[in-house]
Amino acid sequence: MRLLCLLALALPLAAEAGFVPLFDGKTLNGWFIVNKMGPGFLVKDGNIVCPLDGGQKLMTEKEYSNFVLRLEYKLEADSNNGIGIRAPRNGHTSTLGMEIQILDQSGPKYGPMKLRPEQYHGAIYDVWPARTGFLKKPGEWNTQEIRADGRRITIRLNGALILDANLDDVKEPEVLKKHLGLARKSGHIVLLGHQAYVEFRNLRIQELP
Repeated sequence: MRLLCLLALALPLAAEAGFVPLFDGKTLNGWFIVNKMGPGFLVKDGNIVCPLDGGQKLMTEKEYSNFVLRLEYKLEADSNNGIGIRAPRNGHTSTLGMEIQILDQSGPKYGPMKLRPEQYHGAIYDVWPARTGFLKKPGEWNTQEIRADGRRITIRLNGALILDANLDDVKEPEVLKKHLGLARKSGHIVLLGHQAYVEFRNLRIQELP
């Protein structure tokens, strides 16, 4: 029984039925970087790391349309990153694709008086706010699921549903004019580093019909 328990703990989360890993824990095979800052992204202790002097766009070689993306990440105080979905290779991911905000908003740099609701953690950046209060403290691992199914985007953070968006409900002309990516049907998944320390692990994806 003890052996079985140890084997179960050793199985990677990528072994979930229907999911395939996006990260092998050792290399950045399957990814490429655009607009590299400093060292870009590194692999350290089985995690993808955006160092303090690194970042910009680490993109999957493959493009995805409808999918469920699951991952874990750990922030430090004032960490700022993002997860791009349905993104093109070139141009601003947050406007030509969509950016899911990854942000520690508990520190002085990104306090509540300095951000709009559409800029908080878990939001579709600059488009759709997320529920707050479910992000763990800096230094602790968070689990997140992003589900993109046609025009519906849902996000679960540490088991809580924090965003349930129907993109067809976005009606503001200025938002639609700026965020052309809301109309995209497929694109790359992107880790968006902004010279702030973040670690990622257990990235896996299930494609939907």
